[in-house]
Amino acid sequence: MGAKKQFVLDTNVVLHDYKCIYNFEENDIYLPIVVLEELDKFKKGNDQINFNARQFARELDDLIEDDTSFTKGVSLGEGKGSLFIVPKYDYPDALREAFVEKTPDHLILGTTLTLQMATKTMRTILVTKDINMRIKARSIGITAEDYINDKVTDLEIFNKSETVFEDVNPDLIDRLYASNEGIDLAEFPFSSDVEANDCFVIKSNRATVLARYVAASGKVERIDKKRCFGIEPRNAEQSFAMNVLLDDDVKLVALTGRSGTGKTLLALAAALQKNEDYKQILLARPVVALANKDLGALPGDAKEKVLPYMQPLFDNLNVIKHNFSYQGKEVRVIDDLQKNNQLIIEALAYIRGRSLSETYFIIDEAQNLTPHEIKTIITRAGEGTKLVFTGDVHQIDSPYLDMQSNGLVYMIDRMKGQDIFAHVNLLKGERSYLSELASNLL
Repeated sequence: MGAKKQFVLDTNVVLHDYKCIYNFEENDIYLPIVVLEELDKFKKGNDQINFNARQFARELDDLIEDDTSFTKGVSLGEGKGSLFIVPKYDYPDALREAFVEKTPDHLILGTTLTLQMATKTMRTILVTKDINMRIKARSIGITAEDYINDKVTDLEIFNKSETVFEDVNPDLIDRLYASNEGIDLAEFPFSSDVEANDCFVIKSNRATVLARYVAASGKVERIDKKRCFGIEPRNAEQSFAMNVLLDDDVKLVALTGRSGTGKTLLALAAALQKNEDYKQILLARPVVALANKDLGALPGDAKEKVLPYMQPLFDNLNVIKHNFSYQGKEVRVIDDLQKNNQLIIEALAYIRGRSLSETYFIIDEAQNLTPHEIKTIITRAGEGTKLVFTGDVHQIDSPYLDMQSNGLVYMIDRMKGQDIFAHVNLLKGERSYLSELASNLL
């Protein structure tokens, strides 16, 4: 155990994780009063940050013992430090020379600098998820850190294509082609290198096969390309994805990859293929505007207001419909599912408080969710529900998240190796020439 420290929290840390005050071990936590004022602006609304602001207020209310609790410091529990509220605005001369305007960020810096000067025997650290805030803090001699309690450091899997095992005994591959039940993992030389539901390519000097270690059976099974509602995998990665999407024993699936790799389209096609096995197909995505630009006031009811954000999901549905004639059986199935509310596309905020049983639930753009939001969604899954999270971890639209701290990465890191979980990373895009040209310009 090192020397005790004192941490000053920025507003965005609380909005990211309302339980954050319990994650600093034995160190003390200081909240500038301006943080509480900023949180007050976020209380109304249905987004996760609004929920977090309200929950944090309840946490503080539960900790209050008397009128002097926070100024004296209130214990956060056994083995934890104390929580202090700094009730006044401090703006030292050193800060005034650098930043004339007293913005909320600068007032937080002022509180931190005052605390640092008053308690030189203890290290003072500002914790903020705002990169510019950290730069400002360091420019005036304040130690500043990101909130890393839920950060994932190993991101190599998001840049890797399919795993390939070469020089395997050709007899094993022949048996895999001939068998419908698979082969025990122990018979393969790479048995120690794979985890539950890993997908890979096996090569010998005369043949190649796509395979998966199926946790439910304990065997390596062959993967065949399967066409679902007019959508056929075009490469090995998409074949892997379709395989786990159709497997009812894999209750939790994560599909990652850049735009155009087919994540959402494959998930929707698989869900439609399984429509008779589930009572409902639900597609949802968080409402995050491109580049955080709000569309402004929109006409209509609640569902009509979020329709522009949901349009990419409808676009994927139309791609599937266009594979068939207007009067085709598959189109009639899709239309009937929508009419009977068995196929629903809506904003993710609408699932709060609901319990979803026997549902094929696809959560798109999951890289814009926090770890807490991912946990909340998983707890909504009832009996017979399958969850599919899709997202591009290189494209984070939420201002409070980055590649290391978003919920999709967090879930994959925590769930890998579990029997009910599978992750497929798609790197090969199947897009138009124009799309490929545009991606090369970025």
